Amino acid sequence: MDAIAGIPFFPLEIDKTGKVFNSSQVDAIVAAVSQSGPGKLTDLFVVSHGWNNDMADARQLYDGLFGNVAGLLQNRAPAARKFAIVGVFWPSKKFTDAELIPAGGAASLGMAAGGGAGADLPASAVKAKLDSLQGVFDKSDPAAFAKAKQLVDQLDNSTQAQRDFVDLIRGMLPAHPQDKTDDASDKFLSMKGDDLLDKFRLAVIPTAQPAGDSGGVAALGDLDAQGQAAGFGDLFSGIKAAANRLLNFSTYYQMKERAGLVGNGLNGALQSIRNARTDLALHLIGHSFGARVVTAAVDGAAALKPKSLTLLQGAFSHNGFTGHFDGTHDGFFRKVMSATKVAGPIAVTHTVNDKAVGLAYPLASRISGDNASAFGDENDVFGGLGRNGAVKLQTNEHIDGRLLATNGQYQFTSGKIHNFNADQFISGHSDITGQQVANLVVAAAGV
Repeated sequence: MDAIAGIPFFPLEIDKTGKVFNSSQVDAIVAAVSQSGPGKLTDLFVVSHGWNNDMADARQLYDGLFGNVAGLLQNRAPAARKFAIVGVFWPSKKFTDAELIPAGGAASLGMAAGGGAGADLPASAVKAKLDSLQGVFDKSDPAAFAKAKQLVDQLDNSTQAQRDFVDLIRGMLPAHPQDKTDDASDKFLSMKGDDLLDKFRLAVIPTAQPAGDSGGVAALGDLDAQGQAAGFGDLFSGIKAAANRLLNFSTYYQMKERAGLVGNGLNGALQSIRNARTDLALHLIGHSFGARVVTAAVDGAAALKPKSLTLLQGAFSHNGFTGHFDGTHDGFFRKVMSATKVAGPIAVTHTVNDKAVGLAYPLASRISGDNASAFGDENDVFGGLGRNGAVKLQTNEHIDGRLLATNGQYQFTSGKIHNFNADQFISGHSDITGQQVANLVVAAAGV
């Protein structure tokens, strides 16, 4: 049997359509939780990665996080509690963290070869981005990518080329978004191509960090230990920079839709496990787009009622749990709160250090007609959960605090969202395997 630091580990592969890849994997989990005797499992961690190139990347994430979780459980968990881990694996596009900055980040700056602030991206950068997306979209078409590359050189001077470029990319994406209002996906799919690119022309600068942080715009190419451009925004302006932003938003949109389908598939798999053991405590954990996977699973057709839901630098809207966030619409996952679909606490980490999670939201603001240069904080209509936490909730629905040190003790309230500012301990989007995060996971599980 596979294990992480002594905790039994079970893989669960789900394909891009939301189907379990191998039913024997579910059977193995059901068999394990059905065993009786001294080793009878009491708790099951279910964890989903976000963007990763392959299973090895995801497994490395799981090994890092649960290696630290295991050490804490050994010291804290009562002997009667027995844990196992289900690691979800699903096909998702990997970006470097710098690439996920709304702009394309410092990595793109190197391509601009002395262009400086306000310069447009070179055509070669957009073509390279197109090459990197081959096979990523559900309806990927080599001919469409080839035609799009040909159009890049015509974007400066041809409105028709702009429209054709956008239509080629959108034609490879899911046509009907699961949620439309949290990130302006409806307008993204319906707006004329030249108008959409026009929305994306201007540079995007992330909201300044609070006083005392590094703030401002970092030196060009100044990457931190997590591969992010510390404090850096998108200094490029122009039609090819707009095309690059369109490709970033398109990839976000594809991964968002896929994460929802994977979450639905996970709901069905967990229903089988729940049916085998109604008393089994489920603890769902998601990182990045994996936060959407596990939240969609909780919100699915089968009532799972997990004992905890932990969302680590979640890549979905900060309005996702909010009722009437814009005065009219509920967040896409509002029923998780209103129908009390989680039996215990919902723990959310967020930090201004996470530049990557803001990928879609500055662009969503642009699509909706806001042409300010800086976006993304908790006051913006569009913002990311991993940047701001869950916002605009009723006073009795949330408790705000800080991510604590490894020996810190939390006080949780069932049914409430606990937003934890992680500025001190999470340095970037992918920095979620440390002991402080492990302590939160263990505490949310009631240990």
